Amino acid sequence: MSGDKKLQQAGRLALRHEGKMWNAYFALPNTMDGAVFLGSIAIAAVIDNVNRKEDFMRLMKGFVADILADRAGARLLWWDAHEAPESERGGHA
Repeated sequence: MSGDKKLQQAGRLALRHEGKMWNAYFALPNTMDGAVFLGSIAIAAVIDNVNRKEDFMRLMKGFVADILADRAGARLLWWDAHEAPESERGGHA
């Protein structure tokens, strides 16, 4: 990458435990305002199954990457996961 181009965060995959579901959203950095719902899985299916949890996250990341690659002509780079700020956590709504 040339020195005149910087990587910029266009959005993020936000995963929220809401009720009995684990919901995936594509959200802008630092906000859930206008977040786009992508899909969900029963929390019982992932809570004690690390492989299934990672499979679901990989599926949602691939979905977002495919959509944005089609629209923007570039593939996404994903950074390591991190905890959302308390103000954005869905809790068990």
